[in-house]
Amino acid sequence: MHTRQLGKDGPQVSAIGLGCMGMTDFYTTGSDTREAVATLHHALELGINLLDTADIYGPHTNEELIGQAIRGKREQVFLASKFGIVRDPANPAFRDINGRPEYIRQAVEGSLKRLGVETLDLYYQHRMDPNVPVEETVGALSGLVKAGKVRYLGLSEASVATLERAHKVHPISALQSEYSLWSRDQEGNGCLEACQRLGIAFVPYSPLGRGFLTGALRTVDDFAADDFRRFNPRFQGENFGKNLLLVEQVQTLAAEKDVTAGQLALAWVLAQGDYLIPIPGTKQRKYLQENVGALEVKLSASELAALESIFPASAVAGLRYAEATMKQLTL
Repeated sequence: MHTRQLGKDGPQVSAIGLGCMGMTDFYTTGSDTREAVATLHHALELGINLLDTADIYGPHTNEELIGQAIRGKREQVFLASKFGIVRDPANPAFRDINGRPEYIRQAVEGSLKRLGVETLDLYYQHRMDPNVPVEETVGALSGLVKAGKVRYLGLSEASVATLERAHKVHPISALQSEYSLWSRDQEGNGCLEACQRLGIAFVPYSPLGRGFLTGALRTVDDFAADDFRRFNPRFQGENFGKNLLLVEQVQTLAAEKDVTAGQLALAWVLAQGDYLIPIPGTKQRKYLQENVGALEVKLSASELAALESIFPASAVAGLRYAEATMKQLTL
């Protein structure tokens, strides 16, 4: 397994991780627990040690699943979880953001218990709280590091200014934000450059465009009734058809190279720099194996240029989240 360093002073981790969210939430009603656990075990067998979860996935059930899967295998895992987005199991539509120090202490204890571990390797603030200065939040997180409950700190979907402020309080090892061929705003907003400058790993989530870049999704009817993507502007109405035309061009390039469209898209992300550690999500072993194959796909300068010409930031139809959610990503 290829490895990459998690930030300037962090450990070597697998060059791709495994995003675990879809194993229990957002993309389908229910889940195949047996196949999910088998996928987690196969990831470890392949040398993927970066497993990514969060307390809101479920909520809570994703951490419980991972805790079950890694029992007796803790030494093989670099375990990342997140706090900060609050859900109410009794009200599925409810969302809140909480970065208060007292909440953080409560959240980490819950995650440790569900995961069955004493320490989290990487703990992210999932979204920035507009009502709590990041200095207060990171100060509390620094206390968790000193207490041995967390090893490294990360932020998710933070702006450059917030990242820099946080990094002055305690070293930030990773910034996790959406980044792929069809989500390239991290280039324009300066976050990629800031991570490189500050020695922070950039961890792209949804590097396969929530599965869209694989070419496997041809119609909205491919989604379960409660699939999150049904409510995402990029997958709605005319946007779906316009974006599908872009993916078909990627499929053509992939066929010429004798790889899958997903492998080509993931190889593009990996080629953007050694400080990027993408975490493609899957709940099936066959797709996991395909994703690992992207590590062996080498792209020439002309191939990189061809992909970027297909997917300039202006080409994609629709926002990546609803407008209200997008406003949270500028903090």
